[in-house]
Amino acid sequence: MTTDTFPFPPTTDTITTWVDSYLLAWRSNEKADIEDLFTEDAEYHEAPFDTEWIGRDAIVEGWRGRWDWQQGGWDSDWSIASIDGPTVLITGIGHYVELGDFDNVWTLHFDASGLCSKFNMLNTERN
Repeated sequence: MTTDTFPFPPTTDTITTWVDSYLLAWRSNEKADIEDLFTEDAEYHEAPFDTEWIGRDAIVEGWRGRWDWQQGGWDSDWSIASIDGPTVLITGIGHYVELGDFDNVWTLHFDASGLCSKFNMLNTERN
């Protein structure tokens, strides 16, 4: 995707709103909350895990399948590292009561509607 096809690149405010909605969707696990984040043909990749969810329906199904291990409680600290046209880099730490702490790096690609079309996450467990 080029910036030519992305007439309104994301700003700090729109990314903050999107991440707040992402965190809300993790807390609610509601199908509509998850769907509101991604394009119909979005991709969601997670490393070093083998998460390869292709398409909004697969993202919703995969996401909702993680509901049980989130019930112990979690929180997240994050910040925007860079915005380059439709591509955004976010760094953070996920704190999970059941799983421990994970450093996260997200590379997100957005379309002109403000939905995420590609989500790449690198998780590194803290020792």
